[in-house]
Amino acid sequence: MDSTLVTVVQHHPVNRTGRDFVVGDLHGCVDALRFLLREVDFDPSRDRLFSVGDLVDRGSQSEEALALLDKPWFYAVLGNHEDALCAVAEGKLKKQWWYGIGGLWSVQVPVERLRVYARRLRTLPLVRVIGSGSERFNVLHAEFLGSDAELDADTLSEEVRQQLLWGRSLAMGAGDPMRQLGLSLTYCGHTPVREVQQIGAQMFIDTGAFGPGGKLTLVEARTTKRWSVTVERARSVGASALALP
Repeated sequence: MDSTLVTVVQHHPVNRTGRDFVVGDLHGCVDALRFLLREVDFDPSRDRLFSVGDLVDRGSQSEEALALLDKPWFYAVLGNHEDALCAVAEGKLKKQWWYGIGGLWSVQVPVERLRVYARRLRTLPLVRVIGSGSERFNVLHAEFLGSDAELDADTLSEEVRQQLLWGRSLAMGAGDPMRQLGLSLTYCGHTPVREVQQIGAQMFIDTGAFGPGGKLTLVEARTTKRWSVTVERARSVGASALALP
């Protein structure tokens, strides 16, 4: 699948005035995010929210999730589900394949609107690097077997790009954790886990928000603080009526 991007790796300075959070795969579960942002007293003037991607598909609020891209405090990386949306809009992938992994919400979306979404999504990087040295952390979608220096070279092969979007070797126990030597703390999603799980340098935070028994997880970067909620619980206490910052 074509995953050509405007910027593969994007760098951000350390947040000296507020907090940085990272959220797992949203998959259209925006009401759960509304709840969690209220729980942490998120301040859009000082705090930032980084996303490991997969904003769309499976949940019921894919277009609301895409609207987050216009928020000045929200920073997403491209996920494999966004890549699929782009490929469909660009005529490079059959809709039926995308429908099979959760893209059915798009049936009622005009083709031109999908193309607008695709153009916006193609500007997202595959990796976001925040800070440097001992303060650094990385955000990407699936996994990366390499070092900070290899990420910073910004000359990733197509094989590595596919690993960043689709890789599951570490989470499934087939990858070599030693290949992460020289990699800063790195937040990932893609592979649903029951609880946040760290393998070597990589922290997997997709706790399956869209599925039965799943929940959306938010972590404060470089701390042990984390919050989770199911969509059902969030809606039961009125999260749908909460305004996003």
